Amino acid sequence: MAKQRPNKQQSVSWKHRLGSWLVYAYTMFLGWTTRIYWFKTDEFLELDKQGKNYIYSIWHNQQLFLLYPYRGQKVCALISQSKDGQYIAGVLPYFNMLAVRGSSTRGGVRALIELMHAAKDGYHPMLTPDGPRGPIYQVQHGILYLAQKTGLPIIPVGSALSHKFKAGSWDKMRVPLPFGKIAFTYGKAFHITKDTDFNVAAAELKKELDRVTDASEMFVNKKHFDNVQG
Repeated sequence: MAKQRPNKQQSVSWKHRLGSWLVYAYTMFLGWTTRIYWFKTDEFLELDKQGKNYIYSIWHNQQLFLLYPYRGQKVCALISQSKDGQYIAGVLPYFNMLAVRGSSTRGGVRALIELMHAAKDGYHPMLTPDGPRGPIYQVQHGILYLAQKTGLPIIPVGSALSHKFKAGSWDKMRVPLPFGKIAFTYGKAFHITKDTDFNVAAAELKKELDRVTDASEMFVNKKHFDNVQG
């Protein structure tokens, strides 16, 4: 079983420990008060039935309500090495998830290696392809490289919340509020081979992520997804 490796560059302060616990408590409250709808493809259900592994892909601003719905599913999440990222990294173990610290700008190679090891141990990597700094809704090549090296398919997931507010961050982060509903819509699996053109694959993955996010928005909020302004 993969073990969470301590980050040698950061010590975990009492503030981060307390903050992580508060995030956990609020996430559980959200989970108890939010109605969750799943729209999974037959392709994904067959993969899951056969015990196959895969990589989840979801836009960066949709990540704050993933812990409760995916609790206990051996998810391995890539978390930035920022101080804010430490709060999320600290809460993942509460949900039996694994945190790998790194991004395309800091610790990327080490993080990629750890994600590959976690995948071999049966964890499902979960990445935000437009993170950690954007541009918004643009797929970077890191997730494609991981899929190519591991041979795992990428499963696009689009979500939408009914009760939320948008933060003023670069990605217009969706901060979930209680007593609402959320939909998760799964898209077609992407297989990345050694012959795959990454620019073409990135464009196709973006299109599919936009499509499934739009489907979730239409179900929950009865409006189309704005894939330009967020």
